Amino acid sequence: MKTTFLRTVAAIALAATALGASAQNYPTRTITMIVPFAAGGPTDTVARLVAQSMGKTLKQQIIVENVGGAGGTIGAARAAKAAPDGYTIFLHHIGHSTAPALYRKLSYKAMDSFEPIGLVTDVPMTLIAKQNFPAKDFRELLAYVKANKAKVTYANAGLGSASHLCGMLLQTAIGVQLTTVPYKGTGPAMNDMLGGKVDLMCDQTTNTTSQIKSGKVKVYGVTTKARLASMPNVPTLSEAGLPGFEVAVWHGLYAPKGTPKPAVDSLSNALRAALKDPTVKQRFADLGTEPVADERARPEALRAHLKAEIGRWGPIITKAGQYAD
Repeated sequence: MKTTFLRTVAAIALAATALGASAQNYPTRTITMIVPFAAGGPTDTVARLVAQSMGKTLKQQIIVENVGGAGGTIGAARAAKAAPDGYTIFLHHIGHSTAPALYRKLSYKAMDSFEPIGLVTDVPMTLIAKQNFPAKDFRELLAYVKANKAKVTYANAGLGSASHLCGMLLQTAIGVQLTTVPYKGTGPAMNDMLGGKVDLMCDQTTNTTSQIKSGKVKVYGVTTKARLASMPNVPTLSEAGLPGFEVAVWHGLYAPKGTPKPAVDSLSNALRAALKDPTVKQRFADLGTEPVADERARPEALRAHLKAEIGRWGPIITKAGQYAD
């Protein structure tokens, strides 16, 4: 009995020592970053820029795995169930904070199933329309929409997507319910807008900037407090006629719950280094966004922000009455 007990204690001690040594040497192999949306979309773009730079700091490749569907909840569930060893991380946007209210059944908990690593960026959004939409500015758009609400269509990338959330706020703000056309991703929605099949969309600058600058879509405003340096001639929606209207698509990086603190710290340090990388900063600027400040790219900042955003969006979604099974 005593010998068995001693062997058990020795085995536990050996495992703890091995785990400590493994954490100290972390990482020793490729890391997977789960993105809960399709490749080529705005969140995927942010993820790939950050992953490449973080990999240089960590001296290990970070590969992006796209696990789309159900407003990001399928990818989130995959990440929540992954081994908490630091070799699976998860990048999601504002939709991670709205899922608890939008979805009645989730196999994970937004707050409790993950270890926060840090915030990444706050991406502005733009209200755009197909190229031949009649209104020349937001005031004309508002008048047109109110007069033709039965035939105006609003596209989004699916329930829980950033474009869905922005559209929900927009329709509440103007007091008009539009015909909503949900797509399976930002790419298909933008393709149909370019083809003139849908009228309006509110989407991230990471997806709309090039289309706006090339004149392929009309732009009526940005959703930030101030105008964007990359598009100084585009007014904010607040100044265009919706006082106080503001929404930014923040992105956060997470690991599965139970990931060792040394691994989380290493990942957070690599994230902060990536957000100071001149190449990342320039590419973000090209896309109409910028990295968060250094103090926000930390676990405690993301934890506090996520909690606040869950509290903010819950009542809005409940009032709108939009849910998924």
